[in-house]
Amino acid sequence: MDNRVPPRAAGPGPRRRDRHGRGMRGPIAPPQVPLAASRAEAFADLVQDSVERLERRWPQLADIDFLVLEVPRLDARQGDVWNDEAVPLGGIVAARDGHRARVVVYRRPVEIRTKGRDERAALVHEVVVEQVAELLGLTPETVDPRYGED
Repeated sequence: MDNRVPPRAAGPGPRRRDRHGRGMRGPIAPPQVPLAASRAEAFADLVQDSVERLERRWPQLADIDFLVLEVPRLDARQGDVWNDEAVPLGGIVAARDGHRARVVVYRRPVEIRTKGRDERAALVHEVVVEQVAELLGLTPETVDPRYGED
């Protein structure tokens, strides 16, 4: 009976219980449920859906990077000036120096202007279509014939 198990050292590693002895809290929902996705992930999914919709018609979009940033950066060195009425919802960076062209969608300005998921999806698609049109030198109606229809 001398086979006593020594107590576990309280060193580094995951804790098995919280300080009240109830156990660690886990996720609220399983990862495959939409509830588990963060707002940023859900927004990125909307942008990706819009890009996939456009890529069927415009295969050259595979050569463009689509990014989601929280807010537009105000770069005083370049003379960028915007106010409450003119905060950009998206932007483009032309291809240069071996870097691919980029279309950027700003998450927070789009979220602030929309109330629900459907409205947000529509505005994200409009922004993506407008930025792609500007990058390709076309009209938004040419890029997506359903542009502007609600």
